Amino acid sequence: MIKIEHLTKKYGERYAINDISFTVEKGEIVGFLGPNGAGKTTTMSILTGYLSSTSGRACVDGYDILEHPMVVKKKIGYLPEVPPLYLDMTVREYLEFIFDLKKCTLDKKAHIDEIAAVVKIDDVMNRMIKNLSKGYRQRVGIAGALVSNPEVIIFDEPTNGLDPKQIIDIRNLIKELGKDHTVILSTHILSEVKSICDRIIIINDGKIVADKRVDELEEALKGNRRIMIRVDGPQASVSNALRRINGVSAVSVAVDYGDGTCSYLVESQGDIDVRKPVFFMLAQNSWPILSLEQVGATIENIFLSVVGGEG
Repeated sequence: MIKIEHLTKKYGERYAINDISFTVEKGEIVGFLGPNGAGKTTTMSILTGYLSSTSGRACVDGYDILEHPMVVKKKIGYLPEVPPLYLDMTVREYLEFIFDLKKCTLDKKAHIDEIAAVVKIDDVMNRMIKNLSKGYRQRVGIAGALVSNPEVIIFDEPTNGLDPKQIIDIRNLIKELGKDHTVILSTHILSEVKSICDRIIIINDGKIVADKRVDELEEALKGNRRIMIRVDGPQASVSNALRRINGVSAVSVAVDYGDGTCSYLVESQGDIDVRKPVFFMLAQNSWPILSLEQVGATIENIFLSVVGGEG
């Protein structure tokens, strides 16, 4: 559905994006992840026709954005980070305006009412946009992106500035939209990608540094096994004893509960499973184990690993 080939955008001698390539299949929800200034918004702006590239190609459903801009724009619904709303319009007036702007040929009232029901704004259709909360304004922006029923929807930081309930509502809405549309979600919020997306593309300094499904990225980072164990015993003695176990590569105190117990993060080398020797060592020293669990790679580990931080 979407194909990016060797896309580059330069501002003078500075690369905003540098020779990036990726594809997004029909029906995928793809998280476009990266730190601020990594090139996410530049890529989205080129894909939606708001910016031209210095070199390379961006295609949607086989159509080059530069050669067939109007065809491609009809196939894309785009919600920028700040929705382009007209605050002195009512919600219905705004959606009717977008409908006319996109030269949509569907039945206007039925189509707009359907979109309003999908994004759950049918109760505010006659209210002025300037009187709506930020969460509702975000929904109106999403509704505008859905006018004409585009095949591809692109969200640029859709939950930025929302409160926790609004964030959950918007995430659930995006997941629902992913059932009928191809979705690209540009964000720097790690938990957002984990909760919504099928696949992650990570960009850093204008280059793609990872492109895998979430479970594949987690699997790739399992070189070190990690366990979290809560022990009732003297902290310094427990830490030193854990470090002496064969195969243990690192031990750190994760939580000191102040009641004589601590939780320790124990990392081991490669495929070595240290749970049994840890159990026997602690039992031999009469230090009770209160809990023990394996800790998998987190989305934060993945992000920091591929952008050059410490995982």
